Amino acid sequence: MIDSHCHLDRLELGERSLASALDEARAVGVDHFLCIGVSLDSAGGPLAVAEAHGDVSASVGVHPLYHSDRVPSVAELVALADHPQVVALGETGLDYFKNDNDPGVQQQAFIHHLQAASQLGLPTIVHTRAAVDDTLAIMREYADPQHVGVLHCFTESWDMAEAALDLGWYISISGIVTFGNADALREVARRVPAERLLIETDSPWLAPKPHRGLKNEPKYLPWVLECVAAQRGVRPGALDEQTSENFYRLFTRAAVR
Repeated sequence: MIDSHCHLDRLELGERSLASALDEARAVGVDHFLCIGVSLDSAGGPLAVAEAHGDVSASVGVHPLYHSDRVPSVAELVALADHPQVVALGETGLDYFKNDNDPGVQQQAFIHHLQAASQLGLPTIVHTRAAVDDTLAIMREYADPQHVGVLHCFTESWDMAEAALDLGWYISISGIVTFGNADALREVARRVPAERLLIETDSPWLAPKPHRGLKNEPKYLPWVLECVAAQRGVRPGALDEQTSENFYRLFTRAAVR
């Protein structure tokens, strides 16, 4: 299994070490981790984790909830991504749900991430919440169709998923799919074409049932895999093989490490 989106530098492990947490995930079958950047100030965290662990890749970017009033320039993002373990830009995107950050700043930052990704030939990891129309509009206008990306921790409708798929993007499913009130997401999990599907934990948030309420970790990824496989009527092993193949097709730098 591949945890295509986790925040390893932000896990709350108490007295346990990150190395032990990764070993616990490996023991249940997780064999690669993509550690996600969320701000310029903390960009060194995911990079340091990736440098220390051969089965960890990293991304660099500014999450819409972590914006100040300053928009990162394309040149800043390109420079930040100049690291052998960086395989993607993001996470970036738009979040209009209980977010005081200026939508205009979010939009310009999202555009700059897409432009930097195009310049570098890398995929983009997109966070979107309560911003369907603007997210799709910016993707249509600014994303490089040769270097698309993934809508991670997807929580929107099938209509949005279908629109993103039509643009060539991938959809990633998190532990939310196991929640009792996630019928719409389970529909998405059933309908996404097999070759465009990824799975993730988004740890340390959104632990799947039966671990809901605990701090999430990559070792809980099997519950996501099994739930999605059940929704699709396939064996977990077959879905594991497919989503791993999809990951390396999208994040090509991870495949050559």
